[in-house]
Amino acid sequence: MIERRLKVGSRGSKLAILQTHIVLKKLKKFFPDIIFELKIIKTTGDKFQDIEFNNLEGKGFFTKDIEEKLLTGEIDIAVHSLKDLPTDLPEGLMIASVLPRDSPEDVLISKGNRFFFELPYGAKIGTSSLRRKVQILKLRPDLNIVPLRGNVTTRLQKLFRTDLDAIIIARAGIERLGLQHLITEIFSPEVIIPAVGQGTIAIEINKENTFAREILEGFNDFETELTVRAERAFLRELGGGCRNPIAAFATIVDYEIFIEGMVASMDGSLFYRARAFGVAINPEEVGKKLANEILSIGAKSCLYI
Repeated sequence: MIERRLKVGSRGSKLAILQTHIVLKKLKKFFPDIIFELKIIKTTGDKFQDIEFNNLEGKGFFTKDIEEKLLTGEIDIAVHSLKDLPTDLPEGLMIASVLPRDSPEDVLISKGNRFFFELPYGAKIGTSSLRRKVQILKLRPDLNIVPLRGNVTTRLQKLFRTDLDAIIIARAGIERLGLQHLITEIFSPEVIIPAVGQGTIAIEINKENTFAREILEGFNDFETELTVRAERAFLRELGGGCRNPIAAFATIVDYEIFIEGMVASMDGSLFYRARAFGVAINPEEVGKKLANEILSIGAKSCLYI
């Protein structure tokens, strides 16, 4: 009997490995005869944790090193947080499937479990996300936003070991790590629009790897795929990434996609928000529609500030 083996690439953070094991558990259940080999890959984003994203060159800080190994065949499957994947993938690669989306919201974790509007004037909030920063300051201009990078554990340690008053972080990661008891407050997408693809685990492969492609065909959540395709189309149309404060979140109701997006200048002085909807079977068109709508009300200038 020929031994079948698939090499699975992942970042080395605790959360990334946990997410990869979520995927592996599903795959092993349906393909018990296949040997899945986990390969840990250190990415640019992991190597330079003291540098803010907008000061790093290029895109795909958490994915490029992994994608290079997909292209060379060193790994067969790559497991990502979808929000880390640039909208334009390297030639030859594809997203083979996405898992059902988990909680997409951002959450507040604060000392003393103080709610957002209970935090003292000028409180220090940790985040390195421009998207979170401009939306937080839109709600409370008095707050002091402090750059905060590192994995989830590192960020939590910095909260409780420094003079930070609170941090804002993705709900899905906290819940996957079993740390939901630390959450002080959940921000609905109507209050803080999530990052494109936030809460979604994506599996990327080399298009020429037909074996991996066949294995993953049955692991795609179609509703999640449609919503994130709309969000990614919005981001792609704007040509944005980590250097721009951009957000989008889509849902499906009765065969229609509803999507809301945000674009702001780097300092948040210019801030635009818009909505769009359309038929769910054409998610890219809905995303492009939102992009054109938000550009038409003045957001184009934000992309060059």
